Amino acid sequence: MLNGLFGKKLGMTQFFTEDGDRIPVTVVKADPVTVIQQKTLEKDGYEAVQVGIEELTEAKQRNVTKPLKGHFKQQKPTRYLRESTATDFGAITVGQTIDASMFQKGDIVDVTGTSKGRGFSGVMKRHNFAGGPASHGHRFNRGTGSIGQSASPAKIFKNKKMPGQYGNATVTVQRLEIVDVNQDLNVILIKGAIPGPKGRLVEVRKTVKPKK
Repeated sequence: MLNGLFGKKLGMTQFFTEDGDRIPVTVVKADPVTVIQQKTLEKDGYEAVQVGIEELTEAKQRNVTKPLKGHFKQQKPTRYLRESTATDFGAITVGQTIDASMFQKGDIVDVTGTSKGRGFSGVMKRHNFAGGPASHGHRFNRGTGSIGQSASPAKIFKNKKMPGQYGNATVTVQRLEIVDVNQDLNVILIKGAIPGPKGRLVEVRKTVKPKK
């Protein structure tokens, strides 16, 4: 069985338990994925399962290149190709379909996605710097401040917190609880927030952290 499943973030809503408790949840649309290829140690140097996500329409299939058509072979071309690990590679075959039934209510998962891009940002927004005085006459307000040294070592060290691109990075939120799984709609309800905007592809996989 695969350790993770890919789906699209639909947004957030609320879920009411049988006791009447309200829980904020993120809705993930996890349609069935098809196994396209199995990576092996002998051929590829590592073990993984490649799955295809979101089958292309007939109109879109016309744009698929010949190498990709050969790669899909008997499978229908998909929009995304992603890799995942598995607990038992021998039990997985090419062409197999895997759906949201691999998760159950109460499972603890890790969710990986690409965070929202916020463009070029300063240090106050990007790194939560306090900034300087904003009163009359001060030139140091939202600036970075001193970043270098004097005659020794006379350079700026790498990985200094500087202005730059904020967001649009791979982010993993660990130990989130699955509140409910609707197999009829292929929907997973995950407690709390997950990275990325609506419509972005995310990976939901079994947590790597031990139980507390």
